[in-house]
Amino acid sequence: MNRKAFLTKLMAVIGTVLVCLPLLAPLLLSLILWFEERIFRFDYLMPAELFVFVLAGGLLLIWAAWRAHLRLKPIAWGLGVAVGMLVGGQTFAVVTGLASGAREPAGWAWTLLLASLAVFWLALILLCFGAVGLLIDLMRPTRLEKE
Repeated sequence: MNRKAFLTKLMAVIGTVLVCLPLLAPLLLSLILWFEERIFRFDYLMPAELFVFVLAGGLLLIWAAWRAHLRLKPIAWGLGVAVGMLVGGQTFAVVTGLASGAREPAGWAWTLLLASLAVFWLALILLCFGAVGLLIDLMRPTRLEKE
């Protein structure tokens, strides 16, 4: 395996871990709390709080996909929609007063904010699927490696 292929695979692995970690963390922590204390608490804001990992991993995945010429569009779209929904939702929360507490978390503004967070979650899920697909494509042996 040459250095370029190894570096591309390494970037894809690290990027996949960084992108999927913010989605898996609230699920795993909720399960741990459920089994230990029989209390179900799910922090649906944790992926937004851990967005630095998503951004770093997404950029690594875009770089790896560009180098390999594989799955660049779904990864770039997933990261773009995630960034757009997070920035848009936060801007909307500040403008409407939901972020400062000047407005009660109810009504159409609250619903729209939660909808942007749901689209953010969906974009992250699709980004994880794209990352895993990129890993599968990169780890598949080519015809030249078999010989």
